[in-house]
Amino acid sequence: MATAVHFHVKRGDTVEVISGNHKGATGKILQILPAKQQVLIEGVRMVKKHTKRSQDSPQGAIIQREGPIHVSNVKLAEPAEKPKTEKPKKKKKAA
Repeated sequence: MATAVHFHVKRGDTVEVISGNHKGATGKILQILPAKQQVLIEGVRMVKKHTKRSQDSPQGAIIQREGPIHVSNVKLAEPAEKPKTEKPKKKKKAA
């Protein structure tokens, strides 16, 4: 049975890469891959992916997208903002 894995970062957090080739880069977490213990960070570790021919790109294409970075190589720079929810106001009972 699979167990839930807990990380020190979550989607939407701004993080800084602390080791590896992309050390010092910062960005927002787009996705967490818990099975591999990796994260995708916006604008960091851009890799080129070759795509097959399709109706959208008849010649095929080379697209750039974010590659994964191990979660141990990032540190939290700024936590994601939680959406503020207003509590319903209690009505006073008339006497």
